[in-house]
Amino acid sequence: MLYDLSATTLVEWSRWQFAMTAIYHYMFVPLTLGLSLLVAVMETTWYKTGNDDWLKATKFWMKLFGVNFAIGVATGLILEFQFGTNWSNYSWFVGDIFGAPLAIEGIVAFFMEATFVAVMFFGWRRVSKRFHLVSTWLVYVGTNISALWILVANGWMQDPVGMTFDPDTARNVMTSFTDVLSATAFNKFFHTVTSAYTLSACFVVGVCGWFFLKRRDTEFARKSILLGSVFGLISIALTIFTGDTTSQNIARTQPAKFAAMEGLNRGGNGVGLTVFGILADDPALPSKRLKSTTAAITLPGLLSWMSYRDCHAFIPGFQDILEGYTSHEGKTYAPVQQRIENGQRAMDALRSYKQAKKTNAAAADSALAVLRANYADFGYGSLSSPEEIIPHVPLVFYSFRIMVGLGFLFIVLFILSWWYAKKRQFNRFKFIPYLALACVPLAYIASQCGWIVAEVGRQPWVVQDLMTTHVAVTDITSTWVQVTFWLFALLFTVMLVAELKILCSQIKKGPEV
Repeated sequence: MLYDLSATTLVEWSRWQFAMTAIYHYMFVPLTLGLSLLVAVMETTWYKTGNDDWLKATKFWMKLFGVNFAIGVATGLILEFQFGTNWSNYSWFVGDIFGAPLAIEGIVAFFMEATFVAVMFFGWRRVSKRFHLVSTWLVYVGTNISALWILVANGWMQDPVGMTFDPDTARNVMTSFTDVLSATAFNKFFHTVTSAYTLSACFVVGVCGWFFLKRRDTEFARKSILLGSVFGLISIALTIFTGDTTSQNIARTQPAKFAAMEGLNRGGNGVGLTVFGILADDPALPSKRLKSTTAAITLPGLLSWMSYRDCHAFIPGFQDILEGYTSHEGKTYAPVQQRIENGQRAMDALRSYKQAKKTNAAAADSALAVLRANYADFGYGSLSSPEEIIPHVPLVFYSFRIMVGLGFLFIVLFILSWWYAKKRQFNRFKFIPYLALACVPLAYIASQCGWIVAEVGRQPWVVQDLMTTHVAVTDITSTWVQVTFWLFALLFTVMLVAELKILCSQIKKGPEV
């Protein structure tokens, strides 16, 4: 299927608008998820010990949480509306499935947050200490349940299961809600949430580093940094574990994304993990989308072991995927050109079924049989060439390495900051507070790189193997998308600047009872 210039412009502007909204929104989400837990732990400690230092810490971090939470909600609402305004074909095609977890998120999690966040902020001295503590914990539960259902919806897009296609409405309908709660969805949830906790720990440690450098509120900062660094070490350990299980799932369900993460053109048995490498154009490769890896540092057999716990497991590269291959688990995948033909056959069968169902039952049944036999490759019928299944390799490849490399830096940070606060080395080793401050923006960079790997890596699919981005977009004038893109960009930038100013103002005020 070929697209004219105006359609391509519409798709690209729609993608840019959604990406921009998602990037801004995800600047606020991780801190909300992690700070809600840290605030609940601090208030619990105050409730049990009666130590007012922990009350001061609770109220201080709660203020920063509140500012971040409010702006995150605003950007999230705009993001969800874009499914209807910019991606209406997608919403029609899978809305019966995709909408279910989002509806649960809105009905259960959002109302839980909205109810108890008011008690958490305005209930001091108005409700009992116990009820206030319960409310704080319920805000934490609500924020994380909200993340669960959103990531279930996103995980389903990456691995569409638990549904069947209705040819009469040309929509996918859910057949099993428990199947929709797939391994992909839960892996994505746990990895995203634990990485959000890591970012929050970096934020707490970084802010405390500022207090140490300013030589003020050092006891408050010491206690906060002790909690934050231990929380960070636990979080980063869980992030590494969940990242490993997520990679195993990607290797099975999204081989092209996995190949992009490694810059793997030709796979094989016993494939090594590229720790570091530089991508370059190579005229010897069959597609301009492919890049060769130079100056690479590789650990032999590690990628195969990480994917299947077998150092000799077969890992496909892009050329294997294009030509067709048999996976380590014995499943055979046809060449992409064959899958394109299967997808076109399924689309033709759908059209034939719609034409024949009222006049020729036998022809309708025959077309329906062809559709069902080829539906697994339905989305491939929208591709104009096999090479379109290759995502933007450099962006995915480098983002993955930045994310992983910064993760190891955070381990060093948490160990050093814990030692710094535990041993009260406030007049020595001042590079540690400076490192803590530097790691705050680096944590956000690592977080955004993770989303780039997840979302850019699955291109051209908006629903894996079933719908491409070009097909999912709403058929509207691209000018409107461009106008709203710049309006949203301006609005979100103003909101971000406002948040930073408020956060900085509250941090400068410091803790107070």
